[in-house]
Amino acid sequence: MEEQFILRVPPNIAERIDRLLSENASSSEEKSLDLSFSEDGRSGTFVIGNDHFPASLLDLPCVMESYKTYDDNVLIKTADIGQMIMVREESDSAPDVVEYRHGLTPPMRDARKRRFRREPDLNPELVRRVEKDLLNIMAGGTAENVDVEVGDEDGDENARNASKKAAPKPAAKPDVPETGTNAGEPDRSDSDESDDSL
Repeated sequence: MEEQFILRVPPNIAERIDRLLSENASSSEEKSLDLSFSEDGRSGTFVIGNDHFPASLLDLPCVMESYKTYDDNVLIKTADIGQMIMVREESDSAPDVVEYRHGLTPPMRDARKRRFRREPDLNPELVRRVEKDLLNIMAGGTAENVDVEVGDEDGDENARNASKKAAPKPAAKPDVPETGTNAGEPDRSDSDESDDSL
């Protein structure tokens, strides 16, 4: 598989990149195109011609697949894309998070909030205690801090029997002959009827 990423740039930079890619590189005045990152691996600089623009590497809310085709008939998967390089103008502020909250298409707007379940609020002490108990049980020991309730069998059965109620009997229908609504036609079931209006 190939290594791929999404490069999102402002419209004016997109026009310049399009001109650079469509023309012969020797005839273009913007001959250089460069992308470099700092030591943190998340922020960097995008260079086109003599202009420098700040860039950020962001994680997408979900993994996307990219495909290519040679005959406009068969698609071949080329990569899974999970990150995007966002180039911005000098005046724009840098994103403060590494996870981009939107997807690439309008239906995925604010995808992290609308489409994914919120992480549960767990007490870290409770998690550590349960993990310790599980490791003890797997090692052949017993769990600590466990409340055990022992009950009488007779008491349990009496409680079960008391909770059971007799099911009510269905009301009997009076023997009243139905009036003939079909006027001599045989009864038809729902499956016999068909919609011939199509």
